Amino acid sequence: MGGRNTVLLDALCWKIPLVSDTPTIIFGADVTHPETGEDTSPSIAAVVASQDWPEVTKYAGLVSAQAHRQELIQDLFKTWHDPQRGTVTGGMIRELLISFRKATGQKPLRIIFYRDGVSEGQFYQVLLYELDAIRKACASLEPNYQPRVTFVIVQKRHHTRLYANNHKDRSSTDKSGNILPGINCFNSFARSITFSSHYIKHLCVSFAGTVVDSKICHPTEFDFYLCSHAGIQGTSRPAHYHVLWDENNFSADEIQSLTNNLCYTYARCTRSVSIVPPAYYAHLAAYRARFYMGPEVPENPKKRNTHFSSNNGSCVRELPALKENVKKVMFYC
Repeated sequence: MGGRNTVLLDALCWKIPLVSDTPTIIFGADVTHPETGEDTSPSIAAVVASQDWPEVTKYAGLVSAQAHRQELIQDLFKTWHDPQRGTVTGGMIRELLISFRKATGQKPLRIIFYRDGVSEGQFYQVLLYELDAIRKACASLEPNYQPRVTFVIVQKRHHTRLYANNHKDRSSTDKSGNILPGINCFNSFARSITFSSHYIKHLCVSFAGTVVDSKICHPTEFDFYLCSHAGIQGTSRPAHYHVLWDENNFSADEIQSLTNNLCYTYARCTRSVSIVPPAYYAHLAAYRARFYMGPEVPENPKKRNTHFSSNNGSCVRELPALKENVKKVMFYC
């Protein structure tokens, strides 16, 4: 309904390093691929971006279809020729930057981009292509507009597990025997809003979760493991974060603390979650968008291209356009 469920107390007090001092927009991006055996279904890309500052809790989302099994997000920035207007620029990054400025009245000067679903072999291919798209989207708004960008890959599919040195020591494990995710304190209160109803807002004071950034990490690159959630069943799987590009000069403690704190602002529950919410939201939006696709292509070969349109030289079934009022709320949650 356009409200927010959870807000970090540090955000309200303007105490988040390198975020509260300068207008900052946080992106999350993901691509979901069709199941094995589906050879014609397109991949679905989703990008979400924060729409409030300094709270960083509301995220607008956009989705698009692209070529089958294509991992690079094609619609981050695009140009096309219009007979009346000439060359027209667009794309998801550009649209979300405009939406942020309309919502906050501020032009974002920092961009933090969390990218989910990328294997290590595609890291720098994705970085080069998508960072370039971010640059072009910013330059299309103003000639000299180049906010500083931090590009982070989020990985959950790995085989690393973290255990306490002494699993019998209850002070170093939670009730399920997993490593501690950190401590959170909720101060809840009700407040009336304009719909003649009430909603609960949670103020979260969070401390660092379990972080490992040495010994088992890359010897030269900027990566770390963060266990930000409490395992309910089984062994907790930490998220693996790779900082591929950082123009904001985050220290290791600052990016780890920011990522962990954001994990306490997930809209669906009052617990911390395993991966940073922008990446989580992008995954949910891409998964939801697959249900919006039209029926399968008819078997008649003469009608095979009826539901397809050309996109970068390949045929891709189009997604229905999102309504303007839907773009502004977290419809995917």
